[in-house]
Amino acid sequence: MTNRIQQLLGVDIPIVQAPMGFVARAQLASAVSNAGAMGIIETSSGRLDEVRLEITKMADLTDKPFGVNVAQMFVRNPDIVEFVADQGVRFVTTSAGNPEQYTTALHEAGITVFHVVGNLRGAIKAAAAGVDGLIVEGVEGGGFKGVTNASTMVLLPLIASKLDLPLIAAGGISDAPTLAAAFVLGAEGGQMGTAMLASVESPVHQNWKDAVLAASETETLLVRRGPAPAMRVLRTAASTAMSELESPEDATEALKRLHELYFGGDMEASLANTGQVAGRIDAIRPVADILREAWDGCRAALDAAAARLG
Repeated sequence: MTNRIQQLLGVDIPIVQAPMGFVARAQLASAVSNAGAMGIIETSSGRLDEVRLEITKMADLTDKPFGVNVAQMFVRNPDIVEFVADQGVRFVTTSAGNPEQYTTALHEAGITVFHVVGNLRGAIKAAAAGVDGLIVEGVEGGGFKGVTNASTMVLLPLIASKLDLPLIAAGGISDAPTLAAAFVLGAEGGQMGTAMLASVESPVHQNWKDAVLAASETETLLVRRGPAPAMRVLRTAASTAMSELESPEDATEALKRLHELYFGGDMEASLANTGQVAGRIDAIRPVADILREAWDGCRAALDAAAARLG
């Protein structure tokens, strides 16, 4: 038995790895795909020349399906569709933009398209644009967020009640119980970001992984970036100071020093995009173990819940 997410994506485990900027590249994405889930290559770094190289690397690292996220706020060249198709990619997530922009062209190239949404209005618009499914992202997730959006617990069942599309839950998904909860709320798969960030195969500096392990569920905050979306990040002295400023331009300036934090380990140099679920992560584990235990445990948890109901 397979559900719609497994069928559309061609995966054994209906879990998608989040398209984290600079992080969701071949090293991590290939580990996810090789484990039976859906690895994703990011474009939100805006460094498309580097991203193209990462996509081409995937052919040497996995023979399993993988996808690409087209972050529309950073990717404005329609040639990205042709390039992605030429690499044999058959799954694309679109985000941070109008779902109408690339959906038709991607479909014409034979590519399945899921759009990331953070509210019901966006979900209805994406459905009207003809997307194949949605990634429903609660505000508790790490990275770019709309400050007025709802949590996964509220948003997911709301969208599920209005639209008959395959849904992937994002925001707070890290293990078997959270994945099982997402299924009960109407999803047929989950997206993991912070759990993948803190994995063995994640390319980020050990200091960031250790900070995730040490964080409680209350140690993230939203930092504004001028007219751009806010970001959910780890609470540090630097991010706390930025969140309290009336002028959000300092947050944008901090992003220019991302590499010093991501790969240099200076946790005060920039902003560490991390979800609230950091408070539930207590070990740095291989991607394959995280994914397999989440999927096997999800089904066991649903069976146990049914048994408790008699």
